[in-house]
Amino acid sequence: MTNTPVNVASAQEPTEQQIHMDQLKRAELFNGRAAMLGLVIGIVVEGLTGFGIAHQIGLGALVDGYAACRTQYLPFCF
Repeated sequence: MTNTPVNVASAQEPTEQQIHMDQLKRAELFNGRAAMLGLVIGIVVEGLTGFGIAHQIGLGALVDGYAACRTQYLPFCF
């Protein structure tokens, strides 16, 4: 069995792919936390105002069915 020496400096330097993966992990972690925070804020505001999240962002008419039937976006009306 032969032992080949390893260049210590190159073994400790992260490769471009490792750097990219670390950045991707940080971005996904931030996106997940922002999504959870937004959902919690939406639920709290729904509890305080009585309007659902769809109504808060302006899609309440589609949820209610009035605008969907009137503009014929859906094949049926509720």
